[in-house]
Amino acid sequence: MYDFVVSGAGPAGCRFSRRAAEAGHDVLVLERGEVGTPLACSGHVSTDIWQFTPEGAREELLQNEISGARFHVGGPGGDGHLFYKDETISNVINRVELDRTLARAAREAGADIRENHSVTGVEEGARSATVTARTPEGTEVFETRLVAGCDGPVSRVRRELGMPEPGEKLQGVLGFSTEDDPGDHVDVHLTVPEFFAWRIPRGSAGVEYGLAAAPGENATQLFEAFVNDYGVETGETHAGMIPIGPADRVTSYRGFLVGDAAAQTKPFTGGGLVYGMTAADHAVREIDPHDPGTLKDYEKAWRADLARDIQLGHWVRRAYSLPEPVKQAGLAAFSGEIGVHMDKPTTLFSPESLKTLLSRS
Repeated sequence: MYDFVVSGAGPAGCRFSRRAAEAGHDVLVLERGEVGTPLACSGHVSTDIWQFTPEGAREELLQNEISGARFHVGGPGGDGHLFYKDETISNVINRVELDRTLARAAREAGADIRENHSVTGVEEGARSATVTARTPEGTEVFETRLVAGCDGPVSRVRRELGMPEPGEKLQGVLGFSTEDDPGDHVDVHLTVPEFFAWRIPRGSAGVEYGLAAAPGENATQLFEAFVNDYGVETGETHAGMIPIGPADRVTSYRGFLVGDAAAQTKPFTGGGLVYGMTAADHAVREIDPHDPGTLKDYEKAWRADLARDIQLGHWVRRAYSLPEPVKQAGLAAFSGEIGVHMDKPTTLFSPESLKTLLSRS
């Protein structure tokens, strides 16, 4: 009998597993493939990421430091509207190695991580839950007090336990060129219907190109046109779904969701690393595996922390679909030095941000 069986060894799953194991819980993690693959997420993150990694991770994972972004209403031509700070505001990291680093930390804390174990079924009972998995040795069944679904946008745990779907799933595509670009600004192109495309310099590691598109759009075709406009080749591309909009409930009787499975992501960028690991910490603090009733405390805790930023993030995203002249005017009016945290839209209303806006008006 495990305290927790965790489906998925991505950042949210590994963070939860590490912290739960450190708290003395017996944790089994089932990862359907190998940790870190396939890549389906950008490596551009806020500096808050280092709060969730083991000591020394920054030196191992950091590829570039970013101090601002150029926003474009059109393609690569033109200078764009620069938003910046006179300090590092975000980092570019080795995204695959991040997963492996977090998994190693979870194992060192005592979590049992088993790769090539694909969850195929979950059932809740009065006293425990059972998780069925396809493994290299055949089908295995594990008994646990609670099940943590950290298994991404298309969550098997969510489906098996009848929890509601996220509000929306975008299609994300990214690829890498071999350019050596030590620049400290990213480029954001508000040219994709209902979302955007990006170019992120990774120093000697190359350049990341990507975009996300709403359902019904051909994301691959849009991506090919985007990189062609830049005149680059990216080789192999990576694709994945980006969940936007958490459902009203991310818990069942003996199950709960964390990270992309719960759509704990930023609606205006699609990023979910920091939000997911923040929610994982709330889950460890609030959930007692011997008392399923504490799942409601997790629901309250993570929403109290993240819901306002997620709600404001939806409003920021709506601006992407404004008419082009309005976007141009808005970007021109507000470009320049900023005081906004990339994970926290609520900082738009901070004294620093309001002082900056008032000085321009």
